[in-house]
Amino acid sequence: MTDRSPGAPGALDAEEVSVVVKGRTLVDRVSLHVAPGEVVGLVGPNGAGKSTLLRTVYRALRPTAGRVLLDGVDVRRIPAKHLARRLAAVLQETAGDFELTVYDVVAMGRTPHKRAFAGDDADDRAIITDALAELDVERLVHAPFDRLSGGEKQRVLIARALAQRAGTMVLDEPTNHLDLRHQLEALRLVRGLGVTAVIALHDLNLAASFCDRICVMDGGRLVAAGTPQEVLTAGLLAEVYRVDADVARHPGTGVPQVTLLPGSALRERSEFRG
Repeated sequence: MTDRSPGAPGALDAEEVSVVVKGRTLVDRVSLHVAPGEVVGLVGPNGAGKSTLLRTVYRALRPTAGRVLLDGVDVRRIPAKHLARRLAAVLQETAGDFELTVYDVVAMGRTPHKRAFAGDDADDRAIITDALAELDVERLVHAPFDRLSGGEKQRVLIARALAQRAGTMVLDEPTNHLDLRHQLEALRLVRGLGVTAVIALHDLNLAASFCDRICVMDGGRLVAAGTPQEVLTAGLLAEVYRVDADVARHPGTGVPQVTLLPGSALRERSEFRG
């Protein structure tokens, strides 16, 4: 029987990564370290550079300066198929209309583990079926992917990453379009895999609940990093998000919880922050 658990979690490092597009700096000398098995939340306002940084991790973008390392090796020097066995990505955007079923999309996660043009064997099918069940989309197995709702598509894409069985994952807003139950289930699943994960999130309370550390980006720069208790403060939220908020430790979980105060939007910065 094939082992259906993910591969070994990797150590992920960004070293002084910068990305400049058409003269505009989207990521500015960001360095961070994610230890094997650690779950790190990447947060910040819209345009802070979170998605751009993640795109350099899974090689969709080449950094203008700096590099990304997986277990000490520059990801751009790892052959694509080998990298796909070790690093899975869940992106915000999906491809346009294409004639694939939900099964077809999730089965793509098995591609790095097979020879070209090889079909699914019994182990592949078992892994795909498990992934569909984990994300509560097994009833959609024969449905056309392009006909699904936004939330259903998102769960299918997470299932594809799960089927990939990589030990390291990057997820760009994986809870977008998901209802409350599926938000919790998706993050609980990733948390329980034992993989190394970097997850871009807008919901600070979800980040506090499921992440070992939180890294805060603003204007393309990494402005804070630490445990949720260290990072999520009223002062940081006022500075980065321009809101007035109360941060209190939840009496049951001990996790910091953010509550926005009525009329909390502070005066906008006079300068544009990308």
